[in-house]
Order: sequence, then C-alpha cells, then structure tokens
Amino acid sequence: MAEHYGFAVIPARPYKPRDKAKVEAGVQVAQRWIVAALRHRKFFHLADLNEAIAELLDRLNARPFRKRPDVSRTLLFQQLDRPALKPLAERYVFAQWKPVRPNIDYHVEIDRHYYSVPFKLVGQQLDARYTAMTVEIFHRGTRVASHLRSYTAYAATTIHQHRPRSHQAHLEWTPSRLIHWAATVGPGTAEVVRTILDRKVHPEAGYRACLGILSLAKAYTATRLEAASQRALLLQVYSYQSLKSILKRSLDRQPMLEAESDRSGPQHDNIRGPHYYDPPPNDLLH
Repeated sequence: MAEHYGFAVIPARPYKPRDKAKVEAGVQVAQRWIVAALRHRKFFHLADLNEAIAELLDRLNARPFRKRPDVSRTLLFQQLDRPALKPLAERYVFAQWKPVRPNIDYHVEIDRHYYSVPFKLVGQQLDARYTAMTVEIFHRGTRVASHLRSYTAYAATTIHQHRPRSHQAHLEWTPSRLIHWAATVGPGTAEVVRTILDRKVHPEAGYRACLGILSLAKAYTATRLEAASQRALLLQVYSYQSLKSILKRSLDRQPMLEAESDRSGPQHDNIRGPHYYDPPPNDLLH
C-alpha cells in the first residue's frame, strides 16, 4: 500500500515512547476535547454520533495553540500539508494470493466457492488473486480467468467459454459414468448422484460433489455409504456434506423410521383443532 501511494512507513521502535510522542499527544487531545465532551450524551444512531464528533473535531482544529495563539491545526494543514498532498490516481485494493489446482470439473475453490478456468488447465498448478470484489486466476504469470467475487458457499461461478465443446472427448468424465460408478456402490448412492447432477444447470458443476461422495466409500466402506445414501434420500438431503455428516455421526447404522404424516392426532374435547384458527365470517367482522 505504501508503494502504491508513494509514501514511507517508518515503524516506531518497541519500548521507545518518544518515537511516537506526537501520536500519543494527539490521542490525549482527542480524548479531552471530543470523548470527554460527549461522555454524558447518549446516541442511538451511528450517523448522529459521527455528526457530533465532526462538530467537535472542527472546533478542536480551529482552536489556537497555547504557545502560538496566531496558529491553529487547520491553519497549519492549509499551509504545510495540503500543498504537499498527491492526488489519489487509483484506490489501493487489498488482495490475497492462493495456489490452486482445478479439478476435473475445471473449477478452483476460493473461500468455499468454485470458479471456472479454461478446461485445458485441469490438473495444472495455478495462482489465484482475490479481492473483496474480484477473483483472478493466473497460469505462469498470465491471467487466464477473471470473475466477480461471490460469497455463496458451495456454489459455482462458470464462464461458458471455459466449458469444453465435447466434455467426453477431452475429459472422459460424463454424468452417465459417475452414475454407473455410484451404482456399483448401491441404488441409493446412484440416485443421490443422479439427483445432484440433475439439479445443476451444467452437470459438470456437480462432479466435485459426486466424486467426494464416492470417495467416502474408501473411508467408511461401500456398505455404509449405501446405507447413508438411503437415509439421505429419505431426508431429501443431496450433498457431500450431508452424507459425510451422516457417516461421521454413524446415523447410517440407526434404524430408519417411516414417516407418520398421515397419522391422525388424539381426539379430546380440549383440543381446538385446525378450524379454530380459520378467519371469522364476513358478517362477524362488522
């Protein structure tokens, strides 16, 4: 940031209060003439508080110095600081970097969101630069993708040009292959995978979740994964995180209860029933 704006940062030395004497004195002045002046007032809106602080700040800056009655902070700013200020050509933007590697779905993960890259870069080492507003992907120093930042967890942002013209020709992974693989685990797992792929506008966006689900068979066995898939179908939860949670909590080993939605409630004179909450007739409203 200092290089961007063209100024130097000179940190104060530890345990050397004289290095920042003017800063400490400025804090003391603000506490005495602003904080203390507002200590008995109550504010219910941030805008009202800022307005009151601004008024006291202007009054403080206009006060003449005790040893120099003809000079104030505002006057010194106009004479010394303002002529030395430089124009802000472009606002500094804080960015973070992260090494990423696209999966077979040609997406990379940034803060639990997935962004597409050209499919030819699948499996290669890339670098992601992301700010509060944008996400950029670089390959050997060359930018290959740019996206608006999204904060929706476990969703995907895909550019149509990044998708291969023939996914089967380039990547051999197809929805039918994933479903067939899931069917080797069991019909429940195949149905979960099929549902995930059907719910995606682009089936490739669901590959990551499906591969994650199928990988659970290695950690928990195929029998448990199928039992967890059956429970997920009953609960209508179709995601990698849901199945992982079921297996982690051993819910797949518990018996499943049939739904009792059609079971009628007990009959009793003190139970009002659903009709008690119906709106009154129009003739009773007048």
